[in-house]
Amino acid sequence: MRHNLTSNAHFFFTTTPLPCPYLADRVERRMVTELMGPDATALNDKLSLAGFRRSHTIAYAPVCDGCSACVSVRVPVKDFAASRTQKRIRTRNDDLVVDERAAIATREQYDLFKRYIDTRHGDGDMALMGHSDYRALVEETPVRSNLIEFRDPDGQLLAGCLTDRLGDGLSAVYSFFDSQDAKRSLGTFVVLWLIERARDLGLEYVYLGYWVQGSPKMDYKRNFRPLEAYTPNGWKRLPPPQNRKPSNA
Repeated sequence: MRHNLTSNAHFFFTTTPLPCPYLADRVERRMVTELMGPDATALNDKLSLAGFRRSHTIAYAPVCDGCSACVSVRVPVKDFAASRTQKRIRTRNDDLVVDERAAIATREQYDLFKRYIDTRHGDGDMALMGHSDYRALVEETPVRSNLIEFRDPDGQLLAGCLTDRLGDGLSAVYSFFDSQDAKRSLGTFVVLWLIERARDLGLEYVYLGYWVQGSPKMDYKRNFRPLEAYTPNGWKRLPPPQNRKPSNA
């Protein structure tokens, strides 16, 4: 994937090849730059428009040799139309209480995060994250970020989403949820809530990170339509998936 960068004020580096966390028998390389100083917010906005993502104080994008499976995607809020399944998911979660909190980690969040990682991504590097690592993930941010909590009527934390406020939208940096409560489809509901929140704020997009063709873990993102992908020619709408069932994210 080619990334159109026009700023000469920041240094960009390429990481050494590492095993790809999404596709077997492939390696991953990233272009990275540090987000720092008074211009961090403006730089993060600009790089998001060029298909980059934020993690801690770093913005990154894949630059893998011979592979372009990772595609940055976003939902255009005004044009989004919930499917019948998504409408049912929204209704099913009407009882949840949502709280937009400061990006401050708690032990309760970490415990849910750890259960989610062990269930969904137990074979990846994130399975090794301790509480201090989770705290860094949440709190090391040079931009405006929130940790959005979703609780049931009894006050039990069911889902969380670290979210950045961009100039033109909301960016879902990382979400986690109670994987045992499959009926709620909490992963899908979190995205639906972000879309509605962006609409309320008058923002244009919800950035969902990378969709990885061929990776079942990322396939749920194709269920949000229309969906735009960053390409060498800018943002373009993806064609709708054919003959596929919605995922249980």
